[in-house]
Order: sequence, then C-alpha cells, then structure tokens
Amino acid sequence: MKFTPAKPPLTGETLDTLTARLKERGEPAFRAKQILEWLYKKRARSWDDMTNLSKPLRAWLDETFELLPLSLVHGKQSLDVTDKLLLELGDKSLIETVVIRAPQEGVGLEHSRKTICISTQVGCAMGCKFCASGLAGLKRDLNAGEIVAQLLHVCYREDARTERARAELVSFDNIVVMGMGEPLANYEAITRALTIINADWGLGFGARRITLSTSGLVPNIIKLADEPVGVRLAISLHGATNEVRQQIMPVNKAYPLEKLIPAIKTFSEKHGRMVTLEFILIEDVNDSFDQAEKLRDIALDVHAHVNLIPYNTVEGLPWKRPSITRQEKFADVLRKARVSVTLRREKGHDIDAACGQLRLKTEKDRETAAL
Repeated sequence: MKFTPAKPPLTGETLDTLTARLKERGEPAFRAKQILEWLYKKRARSWDDMTNLSKPLRAWLDETFELLPLSLVHGKQSLDVTDKLLLELGDKSLIETVVIRAPQEGVGLEHSRKTICISTQVGCAMGCKFCASGLAGLKRDLNAGEIVAQLLHVCYREDARTERARAELVSFDNIVVMGMGEPLANYEAITRALTIINADWGLGFGARRITLSTSGLVPNIIKLADEPVGVRLAISLHGATNEVRQQIMPVNKAYPLEKLIPAIKTFSEKHGRMVTLEFILIEDVNDSFDQAEKLRDIALDVHAHVNLIPYNTVEGLPWKRPSITRQEKFADVLRKARVSVTLRREKGHDIDAACGQLRLKTEKDRETAAL
C-alpha cells in the first residue's frame, strides 16, 4: 500500500539522489550539501530561509520537492513528561511520534535521558492481539521522507523549549523504530530512512543509538544484518513458546521460534551486538513462571537483554497487566540466571501513549464531527 505525493519530500532524498537531481539542472555538486545542511543542521522551515541559494534555485526546489511532508495536529505532554506528537500526512492520514524522557537522579529535566519513538506505517497488518496500532488494520506504508520528518518535528518542538545549542538531535540518547507499524514490512523505506538519519550530511545520529523493533519477519531480519547501517535489533517476542506466542501474535504461524531464534543469532553474530527481547507482560496470558523460565533459556541461548513491559491498557481490548509483585517475581527468574533484564515502568498512560491510541481516538472524533 503506497501513497504517491504530488511532490516527493526533500527529507527522503539522499546526498547522492539530490546531487543527481541538481546535476540534471546544471547545478554544481556542492549545492546538495548546502541544501541538506539547511534542512537538517539549520532546520529551515521554508525555502526562503535558504538564503545562500539563488532565487531561481529556491523556486525550482519549491516546484520539485515538498519541504515538510508532515504537519503537527497537536502534541500532548503527560504528567511524567512523555510527549506524544500526532502528525498529519499529505493524504490526511495520522501517525504518532513519542518522546520519552527518563529523568536522572540528581539532575534537572533538561539532562534526562531522551528517547524518540518513530512510526513506519499508518496502522499495522501484523494483527498482534494486544496492540492498538493494528486495530483498524494497515492503511499504508510511510515513505522514507515521512519517517525522517518525524524527527525534524521533534527537533522543532525542542527548539521552542530550549536553547538551540541544547536542542540538536545529538542531545537525544536513542531513537527507537517501535511506533506504529512493522518496520521490516516496509523494508526499502525504513532502510533508506536509516541511511539519512545516520549520515553526516543528514541527521548525523549514531547507528549504535538506533534500535529497530520487529515482530519477527525472519527473511528481513537476515537481510537487515547485511545492511551497512548497523542499527541495534529488538524482537517483539511476547511469548516464550510457540503455543503462547501464537495466541497473541499471528506472525508466529509463518515464523515460529524454530525459525526466529536462528535469525536472531545470525544478526547478533554479524553485528557483534546484544539483541533485545521485548516481552509485554499480560495477566494470565504470558506471565507464568513457566514462561519466565522459557524466556530465560531463550535469552541465555541468544545472549540477549530482556525488556519486560507491563501491559499498557488499551480501550476496547480485554488484557490487563499483572500485579507489581507478579512482575517482580517474573523478573527475578531472569535475574537469578544472570540474564540482563529491565522491568520497565509505565510512561505516558495519561496521554494514551501506547502505540496507535491517540490516532484512533482522533480518527473517531473526526468521523463523529463529519456526521
């Protein structure tokens, strides 16, 4: 499912593709770097901001490219200073981008650890039973420019709050590709976007601070292992046996653990980095001690870090999170085996920060208003 905009977004161009377009127009190669510097380093919001370019060139750029393919519908900040940005695309579709802050003890909010969570699709086709992103199915893939532009909107929001020197993207600790959609189902767009995010002529964000999360598309995990941008990998596991995983993740039918675990090992061996296993704890579904022991064995086998995530309630879905005591006992099974484990605490519940919740609510409000 593709959307073809009237003009391609500038944020989807690489240095090579933009240089080639400019060469056709008779422009020198250095113009491409100048334009991308205006976009990513100086964060120009209009073509006229690019003052060292000639007026004819700026006019051509305006005719040829969309400078910003997304617009901010609104931003919500939770009591724990998690930000959720609801962004509108050119076809009026909605996506979400989240900024998660984790204040560090003894320092102010401006020194908190900051993670940006970006989306890759409008909705999702994976059908995971616990997830809000896929409740309305998949509408379409994002193009590379739409993926990259989410990060620029975060920068614009930060610019309005703090001094420019502290608002550069490098001041963020991590980017996680864990928002709406299955990234590896939109393979070409996400790998192109990662190239732009990582490149020094782009956003210049280190690959080791970028984590891509997948529900387990085995062929593309293996393909990703050979990409030049060596990002980190997180696997949305959520079940430590095929029986449990298949109850809540339809992808397990095509790619059961017998196929997924070797693919994880292949990726880890090629990159020499620890993979993360994401495991949402759902009461009476996957929070048993048997699941904890099986998860422990998988983590030890693939040498992975485990991220335990208590379920974030979604309106319209029946699932609940286990008690804190149950969560801790589950985590202790892993800790006792010296598995690296994090038991996450909820962020942004008061602003519906679970993937897709704000988008669904806004779409329902729009439909009601149109009646």
